[in-house]
Order: sequence, then C-alpha cells, then structure tokens
Amino acid sequence: MNIIKRVKTPTPKFFKVLRNIGLALAAVGGTILAAPIALPVLITTVGGYLAVAGGVLSAVSQLTTTEERSNAGK
Repeated sequence: MNIIKRVKTPTPKFFKVLRNIGLALAAVGGTILAAPIALPVLITTVGGYLAVAGGVLSAVSQLTTTEERSNAGK
C-alpha cells in the first residue's frame, strides 16, 4: 500500500483521538516557541519537545488504517 492510498483510507476512532491530542500538543508547543516575550530556557525547550512529539503523534495516527493486509508475510 503506497502512502497516498494509506492516507485516504479510514482511520480508527482511537487514532483519530490520538491525532487530535497530537495536534493540540503541537499547537501548544508552537505557541510557546513563538511567544513574543523572552521565556526561560527550560520552558522553550519543553515547548520544542511538545511541538515535535505532537507532530510525530499526529502523523503516525493519521497513517494508521483499518484495512488488514491479506498478504502479511509477503
């Protein structure tokens, strides 16, 4: 299954919830990183980690499908 077909297939409900959580984490992390005031280094580091973790969580959740492979061993 190629990547385009995989993105177009239905996503299970659990992974839709995880995708939304990931998007929220990425948004919070991006907001912290783009803050117009100087923040402590610890907070900006946490913001960077939140943005990356949220992006990865959303991407992996979006690519999870409900289809089962009939040729699992091939």
